[in-house]
Amino acid sequence: MAQVEKIQEEIRSLSYSEFVRLRDWIIEQDWNEWDKQIEKDITSGKLDFLIKEAKKEKKEGKLKEL
Repeated sequence: MAQVEKIQEEIRSLSYSEFVRLRDWIIEQDWNEWDKQIEKDITSGKLDFLIKEAKKEKKEGKLKEL
């Protein structure tokens, strides 16, 4: 049995409160990984096109106030 299947089996045996704690922890880990990836993309310049696009739309008067 693969490791993921073993973990899934263990998760099924958790009480609801234990499951909620685990779920919340996994969500937090996922957000942390997302933040790391965004930071990496910003640093590498991968998202620079968004800045250029926003500046262009501002110049053209296409941006709306939030």
